Amino acid sequence: MDIVPQLIANSLIAGSIYAILTLGFNLTYSTAKFIDIGFGVETAIGGYSVFYLCKTLGLPLYFGIFLGLFCSGLVSFLAYRFIYKPLRARKASGTVLLIASLGVLTALQALVAILFTSQFQTLSGLIQANRVFELLGGTFTAVQLSIFCTVLILSVLLAFLLKGTLFGKAITAISDDEEVAKIVGINTERVMGEVFFISGMIGGLAGILIGFDTGIEPIMGLSWLLAAVVAAIVGGIGNLYGGLVGAYLLAFAENFGIWKISGEWKMAIAFGLLIIFLVWRPRGLFPR
Repeated sequence: MDIVPQLIANSLIAGSIYAILTLGFNLTYSTAKFIDIGFGVETAIGGYSVFYLCKTLGLPLYFGIFLGLFCSGLVSFLAYRFIYKPLRARKASGTVLLIASLGVLTALQALVAILFTSQFQTLSGLIQANRVFELLGGTFTAVQLSIFCTVLILSVLLAFLLKGTLFGKAITAISDDEEVAKIVGINTERVMGEVFFISGMIGGLAGILIGFDTGIEPIMGLSWLLAAVVAAIVGGIGNLYGGLVGAYLLAFAENFGIWKISGEWKMAIAFGLLIIFLVWRPRGLFPR
């Protein structure tokens, strides 16, 4: 079998996960204007919440997914409410907020490891079957197809939220100029708290899908976060839909880059692409 169709399928699957994470990451960056490293741990929280609720307690899958999304969103909101918001009120720099978010990531990863151990877990046993499809020589599973469909649905929902609702227009106003948004009467702190909640849910959704596809572990957040950051910078950091292009470009570069070499080079390829864009096009393909 020709390997190229399978490389394309793998790239689309990986790019879809990157795209979901990039949407959540860019949503908080465009409003709060700092790199929230703590966003990465939401993947583990979402995945392990479903693992505990459905595999340990035996709750129905759909109910467990709903609660898992709520838990990841709540953790993100609490991090904003009790850590980022007070720091922003004291006019903390982006570097201070970045370090604080690193502390959030480290602390929550340790807590997840304490509660569930560092053993690799999977959510695949929660579904009855996982059909395998073949298209133009590439194979993919039903879970991987659902990941691709999730990106499409999530993109449409976010587009409607940002363009068709007052809440979305408030988010856009804050991302353009927070001070002016305050002057015209927008409660920026409340809106930002809700943005962090939505972003956390998106991160948790990615973690749940990763759990069904490959598996989960407490330290999974950092590696997936780095992929989301690279994709965001390549596409244009702060540009939600430019990040989608960056996510798939990164995935294709990684998968085709390791065609003839070891898979351990995948991370090096990602950072090589990042360096190229930082040097020659630091604002990305579609700057805001």
